[in-house]
Amino acid sequence: MGEKKQKVAVIGTGYWGKNLVRVFSRLGCLSIVCDTDQNKLTRLKLEYPHVHTTLSYSAILKNPAIDAVVISTPAETHYSISKEAILSGKDVFVEKPLALLVIQGEELVELAHAHKRILMVGHLLEYHPAICKIKEFMKKGEFGKIQYIYSNRLNLGKIRREENILWSFAPHDISIVLLLLDEVPESVSSSGGNYLSHKIADVTLSILNFANGIKGHIFVSWLHPYKEQKLVIIGSKKMVVFDDVSEGDKVLVYSHKIDWIDRVPVPRKETATRIEFDPGEPLMLECAHFLECVHSRKMPKTDGKSALRVLRVLQACQESLKNNGTLINLSVNKPQARYYAHPSAHIEPGCQIGDGTKIWHYTHVMKGAKIGKNCGIGQNVFISSNAELGNYIKVQNNVSIYDGVKLEDGVFCGPSVVFTNVTNPRSNISRRGEFEATYVKSGATLGANATIICGNTIGEYAFIGAGSVVTKSIPAYALVYGNPAAVKGWVCQCGAKMNFVKNTARCLNCGKKYLNKKEIVVLIKKEK
Repeated sequence: MGEKKQKVAVIGTGYWGKNLVRVFSRLGCLSIVCDTDQNKLTRLKLEYPHVHTTLSYSAILKNPAIDAVVISTPAETHYSISKEAILSGKDVFVEKPLALLVIQGEELVELAHAHKRILMVGHLLEYHPAICKIKEFMKKGEFGKIQYIYSNRLNLGKIRREENILWSFAPHDISIVLLLLDEVPESVSSSGGNYLSHKIADVTLSILNFANGIKGHIFVSWLHPYKEQKLVIIGSKKMVVFDDVSEGDKVLVYSHKIDWIDRVPVPRKETATRIEFDPGEPLMLECAHFLECVHSRKMPKTDGKSALRVLRVLQACQESLKNNGTLINLSVNKPQARYYAHPSAHIEPGCQIGDGTKIWHYTHVMKGAKIGKNCGIGQNVFISSNAELGNYIKVQNNVSIYDGVKLEDGVFCGPSVVFTNVTNPRSNISRRGEFEATYVKSGATLGANATIICGNTIGEYAFIGAGSVVTKSIPAYALVYGNPAAVKGWVCQCGAKMNFVKNTARCLNCGKKYLNKKEIVVLIKKEK
């Protein structure tokens, strides 16, 4: 009887995902491929007719025949899909980065441990035979005391808009520096330039400072006239160059020496020596390692804990980049930011942001603003100094939340909702002392393009229709729409419309019961 072949599903078949499809197919374990683009799936089916295709990754997670999933989707989805996969009992191979927040990465590591699942992260270069050979030489002390490491990753494209160059390219280099030195830096700094899109860094230079005095310099760019990927290691005995683009001499060792003549250092150059290594394809080796771990249940080389080290350094570099190269300490006792802000977002010092909140492209949060836990703040949102947002709030794109606006827990603001804070504005007259408060109570929904005139209160679980203009306070559970908005009916906490008979209504969707007393609707709570 031969060994049972693991059945693997690949989720995401884009720029890198198609390579994973190729390799796992060659390894004879690819069962299903998932993508949201049917055209991609149709083309893949022609190339791999034995493989099933699906538009739904949820169907894969529910399939008991699938042993493991390989995730190659946009970085912002890595955490959510990996979490669902682990909870569904699947082993997980997720491309870098593990997540966008350290707190999310920690949760995935804990979940994998609790559910006894394999969690491996695609830090490809750690499987490159050249890197493995260099690491072997370093362990033997061949290069002497390491003084600094320089790594660059340069190309013209592939230019991304969902992440900056730091998150796109630098994880590879960070993982290699940490692997070779086998320690985490004490502090980092990162600076860069935005040339193609405002607030999206196209070029960054990051400096990693280690306790033993070693420095790591990482230079990445997608605005370079030609492709270049080099790692340079400077030791007291020898210098090493790994050129991953070179067709021939990929690893060269230079035995250069420094002679001191009359107290002046004079370099003495030597001819480079080539280091030979196994020619295996790194991706094939990486994927085969994952299958071996799934079969044997051993810890992967690039497991979740290893990926967390990279993520902590990456997050610290991003923090430094946003603060113009400020030195960021990486002490183990230093609290990590427990929310995510896209690199293009501008978060002013002095605001309060709760754990698990995500803030997306081009959003501006001013000093003094308060945002609760687990909120989702969309693109191009403005949150003013004295605005207050509770927990579990969703704010869609193009919303400005001004001084005096308070949103309680669970409020939903649709795209382009408008809040005002002055009833009689004039451009030449300051009204700063006349701002009027607006309160949106728990669970209320504000539809797309709704306008909320200041000085009013939106009751709990009220539902404001798209395009409505609210000119007066709205009672709890009211369904309102129009210009001016008027009460047209009542909705349950679940959002379903209700019909009252003799002042009572029961939601046909969730079963909750309500009482209507003179247009004041209240939930009838079950007796204990």
